[in-house]
Amino acid sequence: MDALGTRGRAAAMIVHRLPVGDGHAMHVEEHGDPDGIPALVLHGGPGSGQSPALRSFLDPARYRILCPDQRGAGQSTPAGSVASNTLSHLVADLRLLQSALAVRQWLVVGGSWGATLALAHALDHPTAVSGLLLRNVFLARRSDIDAFFARAVQQGGAPWQALAQHAREAGVPLLTQLAGVFSAGTSEQQRTMATAWARWEQRLSGEPERMPDDATVPRLVQRYRIQSHYLEHACWLDPPPLLERCHGLPGIPLCIVHGTQDAICPPEGATALQQHTGGAARVHWVEGAGHQATDPRMLAAMRAAADSFAQRGAFD
Repeated sequence: MDALGTRGRAAAMIVHRLPVGDGHAMHVEEHGDPDGIPALVLHGGPGSGQSPALRSFLDPARYRILCPDQRGAGQSTPAGSVASNTLSHLVADLRLLQSALAVRQWLVVGGSWGATLALAHALDHPTAVSGLLLRNVFLARRSDIDAFFARAVQQGGAPWQALAQHAREAGVPLLTQLAGVFSAGTSEQQRTMATAWARWEQRLSGEPERMPDDATVPRLVQRYRIQSHYLEHACWLDPPPLLERCHGLPGIPLCIVHGTQDAICPPEGATALQQHTGGAARVHWVEGAGHQATDPRMLAAMRAAADSFAQRGAFD
């Protein structure tokens, strides 16, 4: 057992606590076979944190599954902090994690924002990545971000319309106003906006719309504080945009699994990424699936891809 980790009650899980600088500490859960194929699972958001669903399709008998909570997310601390929290910080943290856990190469798995970070990591440290398995790719294009929030204002209800009105009165972009709510708004303003954002995402994901309970709302506030911080700055991927950077991806196995009905990360983005990799990426379309990571059709496709990589080191 290395000095970073403490074994939890379940023998199959190891918990690591890794100081990454600037007052941040990364929470990392390790599952599966310690001698298996290393697989790094990157959660979405930014700011969402890990959940069992994000690793559920990886065979624990074959994989050493590493699940970090990114800065400010999940059980990493300080929770919800946007100080010293940018894409370059997250990319540097992954280098530090790989070194601390003595991993030479890992399969990098990520969905939505997790796919964005996976691509950024592969571009930053290409020799560290044995393959990329991406779900519902988010390319952090300004057009996608603007369209998401424009629809929220038009269709998401009164909180979004009020936000847009306040942004117009202040003469600032909508995302600046939104980030300001989560950085300096009252507790009630933050709770209202976090609830509206969560319900808007539920609607676009095809989930039943429901009001989050009192225990969930504070976690949503922390999540959307980080997410609005990143989106206000186009995730520090402009310029040059992520697609242009992807010409420099290493020649490794790359599989994109994307729902044909994804209303949050447009399916066109998967096609664009494939084109910008010279056609090297394999795209698996999941017919009828949207953005939900827990859709059984999506999980089946991810499981098939992960099993293929474990067996052959490639995606069929």
